[in-house]
Amino acid sequence: MSGAESKPESMVVSSPNPEAGAENLPISAAKPSKSKKLTLIPLIFLIYFEVAGGPFGEEPAVQAAGPLLAILGFLIFPFIWSIPEALITAELSTAFPGNGGFVIWADQAFGPFSGSLMGTWKFFSGVVNVAAFPVLCMDYLDKLFPVFSSGLPRKLALICFTLVFSFLNYTGLVIVGYTAVGLGVISLLPFIIMSSIAIPKIRPHRWGSLGQKGVKRNWNLYFNTLFWNLNFWDSVSVLAGEVEKPQKTFPQALFAAVILTCVAYLIPLFAMTGSIDVDQKEWESGFFATAAAMVSGKWLQIWIEIGAVLSSIGLFEAQLSSCAYQLVGMADLSYLPRIFASRSKWFDTPWVGIVLSTVITIGASFLDFEDIVASANFLYSLGMLLEFASFLWLRRKMPRLKRPYRVPMRLPGLIVMCLIPSAFLVFIMAIATKIVFLVSGLMTVFGIVWYFLMKYCKKKKWFDFIYEAQDYEQE
Repeated sequence: MSGAESKPESMVVSSPNPEAGAENLPISAAKPSKSKKLTLIPLIFLIYFEVAGGPFGEEPAVQAAGPLLAILGFLIFPFIWSIPEALITAELSTAFPGNGGFVIWADQAFGPFSGSLMGTWKFFSGVVNVAAFPVLCMDYLDKLFPVFSSGLPRKLALICFTLVFSFLNYTGLVIVGYTAVGLGVISLLPFIIMSSIAIPKIRPHRWGSLGQKGVKRNWNLYFNTLFWNLNFWDSVSVLAGEVEKPQKTFPQALFAAVILTCVAYLIPLFAMTGSIDVDQKEWESGFFATAAAMVSGKWLQIWIEIGAVLSSIGLFEAQLSSCAYQLVGMADLSYLPRIFASRSKWFDTPWVGIVLSTVITIGASFLDFEDIVASANFLYSLGMLLEFASFLWLRRKMPRLKRPYRVPMRLPGLIVMCLIPSAFLVFIMAIATKIVFLVSGLMTVFGIVWYFLMKYCKKKKWFDFIYEAQDYEQE
């Protein structure tokens, strides 16, 4: 961090005086934590679980559009979406290494209203997305234990899953990181075995199938499946304050996680679409377990189903961490009262954020799975459009800001890089259902009302807010 003699000329600096109000918001304080910091390997697997967690959930792409388009989607989409998002995250996380992440970026680019709205969109998309993983876990468990397929046992299992693994999150981010490493290895092993066994049975002509005759393509399901399986790269940015040497560690971890994620999706998809010939409608979420039994036997099916449960745990843990630490960053920015920055005395974890995220997750987990995915995608799309705009504007607004990692392009190239995924985001939003529009609209209105409510609370001094500033180093 720079000293007082080299403050960035365009940086907003707040006064520690509460009278300053919402017009002069601080940068995330990113105060040093008492707990251990995340290192490279745990961070790689946390990013992996923020985004993917394995090939579980990619099957509906085949059901929606056939093998060829599913393969092309998982081949091409990382280049037009995942890599640009990861590059932007690497640059901005190393330039602004605080727990606010994308909230800081929008705040610095366009001011406090944009930062607050970004926080609302990203937080709700995050907790709604977290709610999908207990549901996905139950979808696999009910194949082993049909009692979890519906009714009270399923509801109780969803609640127990959420509460138990929220407590694991409470025990510390480093524990969550190393848990993610173990879960990642164990959940990927059966897919490596399944793909190896399937090699002699592969018939390459099956990869060229556009789907069965008479089966109408479901573009909504297809694009939402791709988007849901390959987004949330920027979620890890809100953990920057918890990472050891973030300026060096973040770019390395993101690069490794992109490779790991793409390989984990493509190898099983190539192997199974090429080795088995089944009704296209059978390619629903959880079909890989059935496919494992077809190419190998019941033992591998059970392992994949267990792996799916473990993967759901990893996804849940990683994304719940991001939701909780985002609230810490927003409290540091004074978008939320100081209590949201509170940490456990025993584990130094943001217990208020964990509790709030858990409660919302339990409520959202009883929604329809496709509505969960589509709602998370819509809110995330709104946030990403603002994030792309913030990235481009910060390049223009703060050209001298020190960026330990810098995307190696000039502004015109960066605009093109952001326009392509932005067009996709608009398309995803355009094909949303009425209920998704309704849910997303209500959450956006809530975010706007919340900003002005917090502004009024500061004026009336109804709550205690953090008023601290942090400068960022210039070149």
